[in-house]
Amino acid sequence: MDALLLARLQFAITTVYHFFFVPLTLGLSILVAIMQTVYYRSGDAAWKKQTQFWGKLFLINFAMGVVTGIVQEFQFGMNWSEYSRFVGDIFGAPLAVEALLAFFIESTFLGVWFFGWDKLPKRIHLAAIWLVAIASNLSALWILIANSFMQQPVGYVLRGGRAEMTDFIALLTNPNIWTQYPHVFFAGITTAGFFVLGISAWHLLRQRNVDFFRRAFQMATLAAVIGVALVALIGHSQAQHMVQTQPMKIAAAEALWNSESPASFSILTIGDLAQRRDVFAIRLPAVLSLLAYNQFAGEVKGIFDLQAEYENKYGKGDYIPPIALTYWSFRGMVGAGFVMLLLALFGLYLVMRNRIETHARFLKLLPWAILLPYLANTTGWLMTELGRQPWIVFGLMKTENAVSPVVSAGAVLLSLVLFTVVYGALMVVDVYLLMQSAKSDPMAEAAHAAY
Repeated sequence: MDALLLARLQFAITTVYHFFFVPLTLGLSILVAIMQTVYYRSGDAAWKKQTQFWGKLFLINFAMGVVTGIVQEFQFGMNWSEYSRFVGDIFGAPLAVEALLAFFIESTFLGVWFFGWDKLPKRIHLAAIWLVAIASNLSALWILIANSFMQQPVGYVLRGGRAEMTDFIALLTNPNIWTQYPHVFFAGITTAGFFVLGISAWHLLRQRNVDFFRRAFQMATLAAVIGVALVALIGHSQAQHMVQTQPMKIAAAEALWNSESPASFSILTIGDLAQRRDVFAIRLPAVLSLLAYNQFAGEVKGIFDLQAEYENKYGKGDYIPPIALTYWSFRGMVGAGFVMLLLALFGLYLVMRNRIETHARFLKLLPWAILLPYLANTTGWLMTELGRQPWIVFGLMKTENAVSPVVSAGAVLLSLVLFTVVYGALMVVDVYLLMQSAKSDPMAEAAHAAY
């Protein structure tokens, strides 16, 4: 394996690992802030216990996210130095704002909130957790602004072999961000909803603190329904945007080899990747056009036609992304999303009928359902990045030209092995801490510790 492949593997592993923690941080920070707001307005001590119990789990997850996120920035200057040289003038600006503004606010006020129980005035303490929640989600916004330039470059000029920023406002208002960021935001709400649902169901099955976890279950069900429904709706808009800006990604996600009008949607396709053709396919006529244009008409360009178009525009080369990975990652994301929607709606039905504890089989499913948003988040991110290949910055720079020319394959392999071992150990520690805290008695903790 050469340095390029190893660098891609390393970045994929560290990014996917880091992204395990990000959506839960985004969503759970908001849920904890809402819980404390209810406590502040009602004076009900039960909501204080809710805030402290789920806040502790949020803190563990946040700490792991910080540790794993630091590695990302070093890779830009080492393994991907040519990328940093080419686009650093643009890519560095939102990352700098994210670190200096959003992350510093987030981490500072998390400390204020953590140590401020019964020490600060209630209003100031409440403001601290809301600043954490707002800053967490602003942090994601700035990072996605940087990523959106990779998906749809705007506000730049090519000068001296580099992309230089000419319009910061254009960067901030990139059309790609208006679909990408809401999609990630509500994915965070969904992740937090199922996280709280799964833990609450585990306690309810064992008849532990029933009133406490019934209340958490009710709130998490509402969050899960809202989150997964809006993820689906915004994802539809995001796909329509991709049809206009990255049609090859949509074609690869649907294994659509030739342009069709109207275009069919793939239920199941088994292909011969060497020959680039279908071996077996079940397709729904005109449904892909409906998804792309909200009508049963309209052309969706196929892989072969787009390959020819890109060769005329960018020169000879292979502009087809890894079809199988893009195709199945898209279906992993959508499939997990539909299962979550069904579970969330059934949970809402039980809440409205006040029959949560009467369905033991459903409650047994929910702790395992915690994995579903992580599956959807990971496969969605893989589809976003793999479907853009061979570009690292779409239309401007290929991934093969972005890797450092001086970092050897051996050095990348060594760091890849070390990161994998260390991250694996950290995952064991994180899961252990989360499980121990999730299984703990919130009433017993609140009785002797106001952390």
